[in-house]
Amino acid sequence: MTEFIEMSVRQFVSELSGKRPTPGGGGASALVGAVGIALGGMVANLTIGKKKYADAEEDMKRLKVAAYRIQKELLALISKDAEAFGPLAGAYRMPTETEEERASKMRVMEAALKESALIPLEMMKRCAEAIDLLGELARKGSKLAVSDAACGAILCKAALQSAWLNVCVNTMSIRDRAFSERTNEEGRKLIEAYSALADEIYAEAEYDFTRAPA
Repeated sequence: MTEFIEMSVRQFVSELSGKRPTPGGGGASALVGAVGIALGGMVANLTIGKKKYADAEEDMKRLKVAAYRIQKELLALISKDAEAFGPLAGAYRMPTETEEERASKMRVMEAALKESALIPLEMMKRCAEAIDLLGELARKGSKLAVSDAACGAILCKAALQSAWLNVCVNTMSIRDRAFSERTNEEGRKLIEAYSALADEIYAEAEYDFTRAPA
């Protein structure tokens, strides 16, 4: 399988718009989240070493390391999402002529659907963590880069919501309803808490930039 994260931006977008099912919404979600938190790394780098922000130096170094880690994890999830689709696609093609074949297909499909739901849920967790970091960066980082932190938060919110849809499209078909309900509940909590937090970060930045001068 092609290693999507090694592609140029042009190549990846071309693949995304093609006929193949991967990369799809899940991979796009992870990429957008990685771009969002990359802006957090930028804010940290623009703040580190500035005398004006000496009190925040250690926080910036910590946030920079965390931002790079999340960025790397989200990029890795692009490939994991695509890899999970293979078994699911194979399950749909399995024969169903006999009772044994139908039972076998159901087992394989159930396992593949669960994996396909858990990967975007992991994306959601990383995006939630990213939004938390971007909020801290917006508060403590260079005022010249507040807009970048806010942009990052909104991108991570979009990635969070997109990943949530990819959770739901899989859990709706899972027969193990207890698993689906647990997974959906975890996703809903992340959506509710971190969509709101991203909106707060954005609104604070917008207010600062658009309020009338004193």
